[in-house]
Amino acid sequence: MTESPEALVFDVQRFSVHDGPGIRTVIFFKGCGLACAWCQNPEAMRAGPEISYVADRCLAECRRCIDACEEKALFDRREGRVDWSRCSGCGRCVEVCPTAALRRVGRRLGIDALLAEVLRDVDFFRESGGGITLSGGEPVLHSRFLEVFLPRAKQAGLDVTIETAGHYPFELIEPLLAFLDLVLFDVKLMDSAEHRAMTGRDNETIHQNLRRLVERGVRVEVRMPVIPGCNTAESNVAATAGLLRALGVRTITLLPYNHLWEAKLPTLGQESRSLGLRPPDEAVYAGIREGFARAGVEARL
Repeated sequence: MTESPEALVFDVQRFSVHDGPGIRTVIFFKGCGLACAWCQNPEAMRAGPEISYVADRCLAECRRCIDACEEKALFDRREGRVDWSRCSGCGRCVEVCPTAALRRVGRRLGIDALLAEVLRDVDFFRESGGGITLSGGEPVLHSRFLEVFLPRAKQAGLDVTIETAGHYPFELIEPLLAFLDLVLFDVKLMDSAEHRAMTGRDNETIHQNLRRLVERGVRVEVRMPVIPGCNTAESNVAATAGLLRALGVRTITLLPYNHLWEAKLPTLGQESRSLGLRPPDEAVYAGIREGFARAGVEARL
């Protein structure tokens, strides 16, 4: 008997209205091929399960996690530290924590379990023209799971949107295309060296995949996260518009930047850092929209 595939999911968010049409349930898959310096979901980057730890919730007199941890990951109650190099992400500490100071980031879900979870809101989907959105991380990296899950989702009458950064072999997304109603495709930086510096990868594969999707007639909505000082320059806007025009794409959606990701890093055992960026004001957005408009591309917020 063939074993049913599982996917590592770190959140299933209901009643979303910003990730595709209508009311949607967003499935956040774990693991990503990029390492964007501004990533809004740093808990999505690693492909394996993790534990997050919020020191302010920890009870100084409690030793339950220390006693439960077979890896001796040494939770220090006074300084709120974890020996992350020892942590295997097994989750035993989470099961005994009375205050939710410890939380499991990533759970393995099978086809039936995930389908049952998203079908809870099928009535809202039908009334609003919504459905499910595959997000992450990079959901396409879970292609083997999705090849089984998506036919079941379509049989249940679900509209399916996918959010993707586009960095993977095209062969991973190709078998999924017949089941996708909308692809939300992110384009970040046009200069390849700058893209590599800010995301860890070149952008050639991303642009190739976008081109192939458009050429196949896939319904694609191109988006650009607005990162002040990184991709808001007139030269990047003009180059992005040039790529879109060459593909026959005349609209792009601008995604607002926020710095809430910075607070997540210490809870995951990652070094706290800040890009020192503030959310763009209306003047920045106006300048970007004007730059796209000059090239014949409509930029939407």
